[in-house]
Amino acid sequence: MVVHGGSPMPVEFTGSLKERVRFVVLLSSRLRPLSCPPARLWPLLSLTVLWKLVEKIVMPKPKRPTLVENKSSAPAKGMNWSFAAGTNLFPGLTAKIDRESKQKLNEFAKEIRSFSIVDMSGCNFGDDGLFFLAESLAYNQTLEEVSFAANGITAEGIKAFDRVLQSNIVLKTLNLSGNPIGDEGAKSLCDILVDNAGIEKLQMNSVDLGDEGAKAIADLLKKNSNLRVIELNNNMIDYSGFTSLAGAILENATVRSIYLNGNYGGALGANALAKGLEGNKSLWELHLQGNSIGDEGVRALMSGLSDSKAKLTHLDLGNNSISAKGAFHVAEYVKKSKSLFWMNMYMNDIGDEGAEKIAEALKQNRSLAIIDLGGNNIHAKGISEIAQVLKDNSVITTLEVGYNPIGPDGAKALSEVLKFHGNVKALKLGWCQIGAKGAEYIADTLKYNNTITILDLRGNGLRDEGAMCLARSLKVVNEVLTELDLGFNEIRDDGAFAIAQALKANEDVKITSLNLANNFLTKFGQSALTDARDHVYEMNEMEVNIVF
Repeated sequence: MVVHGGSPMPVEFTGSLKERVRFVVLLSSRLRPLSCPPARLWPLLSLTVLWKLVEKIVMPKPKRPTLVENKSSAPAKGMNWSFAAGTNLFPGLTAKIDRESKQKLNEFAKEIRSFSIVDMSGCNFGDDGLFFLAESLAYNQTLEEVSFAANGITAEGIKAFDRVLQSNIVLKTLNLSGNPIGDEGAKSLCDILVDNAGIEKLQMNSVDLGDEGAKAIADLLKKNSNLRVIELNNNMIDYSGFTSLAGAILENATVRSIYLNGNYGGALGANALAKGLEGNKSLWELHLQGNSIGDEGVRALMSGLSDSKAKLTHLDLGNNSISAKGAFHVAEYVKKSKSLFWMNMYMNDIGDEGAEKIAEALKQNRSLAIIDLGGNNIHAKGISEIAQVLKDNSVITTLEVGYNPIGPDGAKALSEVLKFHGNVKALKLGWCQIGAKGAEYIADTLKYNNTITILDLRGNGLRDEGAMCLARSLKVVNEVLTELDLGFNEIRDDGAFAIAQALKANEDVKITSLNLANNFLTKFGQSALTDARDHVYEMNEMEVNIVF
């Protein structure tokens, strides 16, 4: 408030900034205080009043914001789409990010419409993104396989598949692994898939599935005759869920592969599953790794498989607390099977006694080509029994016995047989404590063997001595070995030099992959290997992938 002509006058000016300043300057010449202070205070008071006036005029109060509802631009509730792994876009972020998200979704939609196989795993587009993409999926008549794994899809998002999968009859593989859809999402999906005639492979690994979800899957298998592969790995399915699935296996005549790795079936679950297997005629693959089924569970399971008319080709019993007692029941089944092609017993505890039982079964079996006995506490005695089988068995092509303390004597037992017998193409002896002496036996085998193409000797403490033994054999004509893994063996530059010279010297060497990672090589050893790699390419135009 100022005095103009002796009377109060409110000051309000709404012109431009330039006009406001001009007004203040003109006004200052006529400014007078309401009461006259001492003369010495007048300049200070004038400046103070003038500054307050400038503040009022030049910088007026901002206008009160008005609230306007704009439904078209209001952000959707919850999470918006994000396409960088591990990130999420929440309401309130910039419009630019929102535009980029929608642009990315449009690109995804174009992919769905254009390609027969689409992998959208780990994009985190969530439920909203799946609803956006559903239209493209519904009308595509070329897409046969799609992965929506790890996208933050919940039970709510599963509703996007309603009617979509009824319109799309071309899609054969649907991967929803790594999404927290839970039992409710599984139930919704199963309701949608009941009459679907396209999906043959359904992947629902790590989706927070429990017994109720497993029951929904079981009900689906009883009604849907088109599904061939069901993957339910790493969920929370217990005895009750196994019982439901067993009932479905008993009635279903079309499913070929069931994956239940990493669940909680236990002995009771295996027992229930066995009853379903007894009446099944269609199953080819059964994967039960990591279910703690134990000896009693495996006994019931092998009994059910023996009575079944199904021609099982793949059996996974890894990490199930099976001892020599359980190995006996497995061996009895292996003896009778004429279809089993692949068997995994990895990370159990069958020991030498169990290895002997498996060896006895392999003498009679003529179908099992790939066998994994790794991590079973097998020593030289047990591996010697397995080796003797290879004298007359030409069916076994892959033998995995890694993580067993077979030592140099075990390596010697294998070496003596594999020099001139068997048909083993992949020999895996990683972490078997064979040392430099064991490497010498294996190197001797390579001079004569004409079948081994893949050799894994990781973590055996070979050192330079063992590497040099292998190098001497590689100098001899070997036209078969293509992959050699020597990682974690305490090999230094001298060993690397020896191997490099062997690669240079043998013009017929066929090695295309050489792993020397996690050893003690300096730049000198690495340079020697690099030079050898370049030499092989110059001489034979063959690329050798060397890792160090």
